[in-house]
Amino acid sequence: MERKNNVIAIITARGGSKGLPRKNVRNLAGKPLIAHSILAALNSSFINRCIVSTEDEEIKQVSLQWGAEICDRPIELATDYAMSKDVVCHALLQLHDKGVFPDYFVLLQPTSPLRTEKHLDECLDTFLSSNFSSVMSVAETEHHPYKCLTCDDSGQLQPFHDVQSLDMPRQLLPKVFRQNGAIYGVRTQLFLKARTFFVPPVMSYVMSANDSIDIDNRSDLEMAEVIIKNKSFVGAVQCEKYKTNCKT
Repeated sequence: MERKNNVIAIITARGGSKGLPRKNVRNLAGKPLIAHSILAALNSSFINRCIVSTEDEEIKQVSLQWGAEICDRPIELATDYAMSKDVVCHALLQLHDKGVFPDYFVLLQPTSPLRTEKHLDECLDTFLSSNFSSVMSVAETEHHPYKCLTCDDSGQLQPFHDVQSLDMPRQLLPKVFRQNGAIYGVRTQLFLKARTFFVPPVMSYVMSANDSIDIDNRSDLEMAEVIIKNKSFVGAVQCEKYKTNCKT
């Protein structure tokens, strides 16, 4: 499809990760973790530029090696309490100062390495031709909130929703989704006005649980490695089967 909109990808990657130190440059399936998101953006049919916002010198060098541009992030926006919306706002204003103002942007968190260019193209193909103001990737919740309980200071439990839902088959409950952190897309002007990624009306882009994996610790990284290897194996088997069928 021909690009009709100016869309940039912004990847937020600070150096001070706590759960898995230096996770953004750790190896995953032969590439640094952040490279998976950079390549997804660069290979998308709808994204014009890929910019990494970081304060970390190693992340800068790795990102440049894999084809991204760099936005120097201020140290005050690289703390444990810095919010993604402020980091993205800073990057957009830096671009604006250079005479660049995209129609749309997509926030790609580097901790979602199984979000590929295929996901981006599917998501953006629908979003850019719609009347939605923003789009958010989601996955169906593993544990339905209607099955949850609250507990007061005395230790007494109460249903989070209602008693009837506690015993109701999950299939009869409304589907509930969670943000998976893989894709946030917003019209740039609306984001700068609202300062939030949830700008109504919001389009949903549903992803599978496997593709929604978020790297926070070593176990997550190992799980992502297994998923990628399994996908590669299945793809190779299907390719070989296709070749065999073509010869018969």
